Amino acid sequence: MIIVDQALKRRQSEGCPIRVGLIGAGYMGRGIALQILTAIPGMTLVAVYNRHIPDALRAYQNAGVNDVRVVETAAQLSVAIRAGHCAVTENAMAICEAEGVDAIIEVTGTIEFGAQVVLAAAHAGKQIILMNAELDATLGPILKVYAERVGVALSTADGDQPGVIMNLIRHVRSIGFKPVLAGNMKGLHDPYRTPETQKEFAARNKQKPAMVTSFADGTKISMEMAVVANATGFRVGRRGMYGPRCNHVRKAAELFNEEQMLQGGLVDYILGAEPAPGVFVIGYNDNPLQQQYMQYYKMGDGPFYVFYAPYHLCHLEAPLTVARVVLFGDTAATPQGAPVCEVIAIAKRDLKAGEIIDGLGGFCCYGVLENTDVRKAENLLPQGLAEGCRLKRRILKDQALSYADIDIPTGRLCDRLWGEQNSLGGGIVA
Repeated sequence: MIIVDQALKRRQSEGCPIRVGLIGAGYMGRGIALQILTAIPGMTLVAVYNRHIPDALRAYQNAGVNDVRVVETAAQLSVAIRAGHCAVTENAMAICEAEGVDAIIEVTGTIEFGAQVVLAAAHAGKQIILMNAELDATLGPILKVYAERVGVALSTADGDQPGVIMNLIRHVRSIGFKPVLAGNMKGLHDPYRTPETQKEFAARNKQKPAMVTSFADGTKISMEMAVVANATGFRVGRRGMYGPRCNHVRKAAELFNEEQMLQGGLVDYILGAEPAPGVFVIGYNDNPLQQQYMQYYKMGDGPFYVFYAPYHLCHLEAPLTVARVVLFGDTAATPQGAPVCEVIAIAKRDLKAGEIIDGLGGFCCYGVLENTDVRKAENLLPQGLAEGCRLKRRILKDQALSYADIDIPTGRLCDRLWGEQNSLGGGIVA
């Protein structure tokens, strides 16, 4: 990141900052705004979208910026940017289409709306950074196809777990080790948590109950690891991942099947390990001399070694991805091609015929990671597309939902894109 820092300082000295539009001013979005406005040279936040103007204004006010214009259209935003003003809007498409925006950061956590934003931004030639694992896991591969067709990048954000894992994978590979497992770390996993059980925790931490429910019930970590799987080609060893318990991440290499790791790599997680909340990568090196050095470094006997980062700093590092993409065409993580893994919907309780499924982190379903070939063979429903679907029949608790079980809403962009993605071959098609 030293090169990125130097390049940003050069942009600052030349009076030519990277101009960023932020889509979403929730808790994480406001943190990103604060970081860009107070800590990143050579970058400026020209516009913020939110469904409610006061929250968009708050993103600027938290950073001490009070001279902000309220705009409704792309034309109005373009005028404001040319005049050197910051702006807020309730029209996300205005940011996607306006002149004077180099890149957008999408941080809404939505699927249908997020897909609309990404396509509009790509069409307008904006670079796209996602801090939206839900969208990335569900439709990332096909959205990358659309981005590449017009010559823009689609990148996961640095700082969030998938971005940190991918940076660690690159580090492990660069020192001569073969990454064979990409791992996340989780403190709690209870697939039956609901917004009702999590509402007090959410209030204490200034989060939305559905969001923290998706953390607790395993949906979020499944989405994150789908992003990593599709960026690496690694698969899951079994439906839902193994998720073994251990006291410290250094023990992780002892907990996974060696044959599976060596047969193309795994994505997985460990539960309850220190130092949390971090990520890890298992690297393989069977060179006897290197193993002697690794013993000297107190890294174990090998040939499987654990490399880890003990934290992830989402809002602090996300702006660095903007710089990587805009200045160097370098992504933190992006799908390799057709999906390798997907997150499928599992009934959180017995569901009745006629019920309409609620959203991520809701009362109806939780998501688990599955290999795409299995998902296709069983015609299973992606968790990211389950919201709004009506059940045709009774579904038992812990049963995977299939397309035969549901009627999908009409006219959704996300379903059309998923259909296109489902027909992708082994590589990106342009």
